[in-house]
Parts: sequence; structure tokens; C-alpha cells
Amino acid sequence: MTARLIAATRALSDALAGQRFAAPVTHVYNPLEYAQQPHERYLRKFAKGRKQVVFLGMNPGPFGMAQTGVPFGEISLVRDFLGITGEVSEPARPHPKRPIQGFACTRSEVSGRRLWGAIQATYGQADAFFEQHFVANYCPLVFMEEGGKNRTPDKLPVAERTALYACCDDFLRSLVDLLRPAYVIGIGKFAEQRATAALQDYSTVTIASLLHPSPANPQANAGWAERADQQLRALGLAGFSQSAL
Repeated sequence: MTARLIAATRALSDALAGQRFAAPVTHVYNPLEYAQQPHERYLRKFAKGRKQVVFLGMNPGPFGMAQTGVPFGEISLVRDFLGITGEVSEPARPHPKRPIQGFACTRSEVSGRRLWGAIQATYGQADAFFEQHFVANYCPLVFMEEGGKNRTPDKLPVAERTALYACCDDFLRSLVDLLRPAYVIGIGKFAEQRATAALQDYSTVTIASLLHPSPANPQANAGWAERADQQLRALGLAGFSQSAL
């Protein structure tokens, strides 16, 4: 299973390498390429067996997966909780304001700190969480404007979005075919909407969403884990422990 998922991931990376994005996007990072080693270590370690829930993010954050190759990849939690490290090289065309420092990066990915921090507080050990859960991103690319500002996939022109989504939809279907989850839960509405579109023929999969933990989301800055706990329990799933709230 893991070998097939790695092959699907590499195929996604190859397919996206041929796509071009116009201004205001000036730089595109693909951590599946330059952070391939830690990303594939994450897959080999945790993408094993059938999962009850796949949590699905939008695309990498600049100080998370962009640095570590792991979804929502807050560096200290990827290294110390997930036990993942590895070689991270430099993108082919680095943005001067968004350097890739890999595991030496000292910036914090707040979304990842909130998500993986709540998971750690609830499950204690990473293996306990991954017995029934997995975390992935819908799109593996980071889009940046000239000044270094992130540009999310939903803000791309229609033609660029269409080509991008076709590749990402195919990968998401492959991921679901391999992990066979009962739930795909978007972390944020964008991921829920893309999962709904890509998995419209998957009648056995329940699709829902959690509040996104980004600090750019005002609702997430006041007890994000508590809100996510309530949303999970409303679906009949295990929530987050009170120590994470």
C-alpha cells in the first residue's frame, strides 16, 4: 500500500511540474520534490492500513510543509512527536523573502502547532493517532507573489485552477482508494469543497469539515481545539482531550 501511495505522490509531483502559473504568482514551491525524503518517510511510517478518518488540508504553509515536507508540518512537532527528519534541499527558484531552511527553520507554523499539538495532547503517541487517522494536503504546491505573500489555490485564474484541480482530484481519489476511510474531513471549507467534488462517486465516504486553525481565521484564535472537538463529536467521532483546549 505505502509503495503505491509513494508512486501516486511522485506521479502527482511529475504532473504538476509541467504546469505554469501567471502573475501575480511569481514563485511556486513543490516540497514533494525538494523535501521528498521527509515526506516519503512520513508516508512509509504512517500511511499503513485502513484509516477511519483522513484529515485534508488545502496546501502547504510557508513554515510548515514547505519546510518539512509533512502536512501542517510545525517543525518541532514533526521532529519530536512524529519522529520525522530528513534532507531538505533548496527549491529550483527560491523566493528571496521565503527561504527554505528545512528543519533549521526557526519560524512557527501556527496552524500546524494547533493541529498536531491537539493530536499530541489527545493521543500521546503518534502511532496511536495514526492507527485510525491520516493527515494529507489536497494540493502540494506553495504559490507566492512578488512580495512574498502566499496566494491560495482558490485565488488562481480559472484555467490554472482547472488544470491544478484535475491532478489533485486524481491523487485524492488514489489516496482514498488506498486508505479506504469512512470520513474525509476538510480542515477548512476549501478542502471540504474539493473533497466533495473529487469524491462525488464515493457513496461510502462521509465528507465534512473542521474550522481551519490558521491565525488568519479570527474564530480559530479563541479556543480552536475546543471548536474542533465539538465538530468531531457532532460527527460521532473521537474529539480532542480537554488538555488540548
